[in-house]
Amino acid sequence: FEATSVNKADRPIYLDMQATTPTDPRVLDAMMPYLTQQYGNPHSRTHAYGWEAEKAVEKARAYVAKLIGADPKEIIFTSGATESNNISIKGVARFYKSGKKHIITTQIEHKCVLDSCRVLSEEGFDVTYLPVQPSGLIDLNLLAETIRPDTSLVSIMTVNNEIGVTQPIKEIGQICRSKKVFFHTDAAQAVGKIPVDVNEMNIDLMSISGHKIYGPKGVGVLYVRRKPRVRVEALQSGGGQERGLRSGTVPTPLVVGLGEACRIAKEEMEYDSERVKKLSQRLINGIMKKVQHVVRNGDPTATYPGCVNLSFAYIEGESLLMALKDIALSSGSACTSASLEPSYVLRALGADDDMAHSSIRFGIGRFTTEQEIDLVVDRVVKHVDRLREMSPLWEMVQEGVDLKSIQWAQH
Repeated sequence: FEATSVNKADRPIYLDMQATTPTDPRVLDAMMPYLTQQYGNPHSRTHAYGWEAEKAVEKARAYVAKLIGADPKEIIFTSGATESNNISIKGVARFYKSGKKHIITTQIEHKCVLDSCRVLSEEGFDVTYLPVQPSGLIDLNLLAETIRPDTSLVSIMTVNNEIGVTQPIKEIGQICRSKKVFFHTDAAQAVGKIPVDVNEMNIDLMSISGHKIYGPKGVGVLYVRRKPRVRVEALQSGGGQERGLRSGTVPTPLVVGLGEACRIAKEEMEYDSERVKKLSQRLINGIMKKVQHVVRNGDPTATYPGCVNLSFAYIEGESLLMALKDIALSSGSACTSASLEPSYVLRALGADDDMAHSSIRFGIGRFTTEQEIDLVVDRVVKHVDRLREMSPLWEMVQEGVDLKSIQWAQH
């Protein structure tokens, strides 16, 4: 094969941290021995290669547990948050199906949660998709009213991957616990970035992804509470690894990387959080001061600052993305970015189609610099101005025309 070098200067500025994060060099260092000399199968119990791999896996399990306030025995390694979400939702629903056929989720969940619920509805389960308020937050009273005697599970994500809104997880957990319903949260965008404690928040099942917290891709975690015990029907048959919930050889190097990522996250969360908050404010203030008609989507306070979703009126988001080719951004979830449909998350917030179409998501993380933020602000301001100059709608707005009052002719 031929190795080609990539000049860092030629690479776009990376501001898509909700899609994935760069692997922390310390994580790679921790993984390397298990990719080279220490290549044993952690399930081999008869020799030193297996023992050392098993020891490394258990150490990583303890690091993950410590980050979320859990017991290491409650940590199940999976291939990522998508698999963890599938096991949680389908596994609980199918295990308790004889007496409970109702599941509650929200309209703004990740696609893998919505699709898992769709599969269950085809199997005869009743699924309620809670609406959200214009802020992106759920109505706690509505949630409490929606829970029925035959409800087995409530699944609500902690931090939304498109708009960064943080749901009141502790309060949701309290409602579910008081009504004896299991509570699952997709915390892929939250764990390692904001404090999460499964006991304090009454969380029964939680999904975590390695590559969202500066760890490797292809590995994740499912937290499953032991007391009161949550029973889950396994989706995958095999050798019964991971307490029978997720059969298959545990990938030692990936698990070690995820464990190290969790260790670093716990140690540096406060520092990272302050830094991301300052950079986020710098980005928002820089753009808002110089550009009119910009809307920040989602609640401005109940939010993770590293995820900033802005709608720029009177331009197409895709046009702006193409113009900003030297910045790696997206208009929403990486899993749905191939679709030209306006974001279902923004539509659930009540955004008009034109505003949903004009949204850009900025993802700020541990390795983002002030210089990069300043450069992004300059580029965004310049291209928004240029694209609006080309827009007849913008011209009409400048002349004081109310676009909502116009009756557009049908062709």
